[in-house]
Amino acid sequence: MKSAGDVALLVVRLSDSFADFWVVLARDLGVTLREWTPVPDEPLPAGAGVVLLAAAGHEADVPGLLPTIASRADVPVIVVGSTPSHRLAAQIVGAGATDYFALPDDRDGLRDALAAAVRRRRAALDRAALAQLEAQAHAFRDIVGSSPALRSVLERTARVVPHRDATILITGETGTGKELLARALHYGGPRAAAPFVELNCAAVPAPLLESELFGHERGAFTDAKTAKPGLFEVADGGTMFLDEVDHLASELQGKLLRALDQKSVRRLGATTTRIMDVRIVAATNTDLAGAVAAGRFREDLFYRLNVITLELPPLRERGDDVLQLAEFFLEKFSAQYALPHPDLTPEVRRTLVSHAWPGNIRELRNAIERAVLLSAPGTLDLGELTARPVRSPASGPLPFPASLADITRAAAHAMLDATAGNRSEAARRLGISRSRLQRLLEGRVEDDDKNGDSN
Repeated sequence: MKSAGDVALLVVRLSDSFADFWVVLARDLGVTLREWTPVPDEPLPAGAGVVLLAAAGHEADVPGLLPTIASRADVPVIVVGSTPSHRLAAQIVGAGATDYFALPDDRDGLRDALAAAVRRRRAALDRAALAQLEAQAHAFRDIVGSSPALRSVLERTARVVPHRDATILITGETGTGKELLARALHYGGPRAAAPFVELNCAAVPAPLLESELFGHERGAFTDAKTAKPGLFEVADGGTMFLDEVDHLASELQGKLLRALDQKSVRRLGATTTRIMDVRIVAATNTDLAGAVAAGRFREDLFYRLNVITLELPPLRERGDDVLQLAEFFLEKFSAQYALPHPDLTPEVRRTLVSHAWPGNIRELRNAIERAVLLSAPGTLDLGELTARPVRSPASGPLPFPASLADITRAAAHAMLDATAGNRSEAARRLGISRSRLQRLLEGRVEDDDKNGDSN
């Protein structure tokens, strides 16, 4: 592994005294030398491994300056002055410095302290690099399969993993593993040490979603008894995963777009904005381009999210991956429930490969868990493996004679049953939107007809 030990020595110049010595020190220590003169309201340059505060003749200014310089515990700040005073040294260390040396008498002590600081910094960077390599090696371990369809997506994913700011849209049917891929993107990339925050946009009522995303100040609305940070703030430095992003209300789509463009958020009830450093990974199981054409999703937000698209293939297009996944789940659930590990017999293999798996990996996972629990120990009962959901009364044979509304509702339930409860797949086969399918299932077809809704 290549060492991560390219450490930079940043000299913060309050004084030009001993300037030639900094060049010699940097050369002897094998570090990069950078210099910076403090400017009011300007932050310390990023990337320093060790900070040397050159303050000869300006020692009295050091305690007031240190809070803005010694802000990171992992970056030592060594102060160099020209006044040999134990009292001054104690005052400067108490204000946040790692150590204080008075030149020219303390040259050797300064050199030794800097060498030790550089060694510690290099060791810390090497540990972080090793942890990153291990995270990358394990990030994709739960994505099982070797089919060309899956390999193509993973190869595309590998090209964007190192790029911490690329916005990514993951598409695919329900149950194909979109959240798993989003987590692999995060934990395999440079943001792995920061939070991974997930929000299912379809699971939170629209009136609450804005507060969840952006947070609120105390008194922003009736029940806002205390201030609350939004999920964007919680995810700062990491990744925000917006699942089922197509369910965002139109007014929130505009606010999300503004937040992404400005890289800042403002809590409800606040007058100031907060800068955010968050990578966005969005996911949908619907045709977002079609939603844009139908006026249900903002075109500008679509293009903002659709920078990199990763489309996960359905399980029916992944060939023998279903057998690898079945073995993976068999091992998992046999161990979890302390049951004998059953073999995949030729008959079971044929059944697994021939089934369409409309619910994709989620359906397969549930089927394997059910079969492990309900079959005789050490076996897989085909009846349990391929058991279909219990029909509701509304999903029985199509009623006839009956009203058009009753027939339509029964057809919707029948298709839902045929797709093992996968609403997205049922809507796709019926040629309607998921929201219209939901209305049909609830018997609201008359409202749709009155509103002229044919989607």
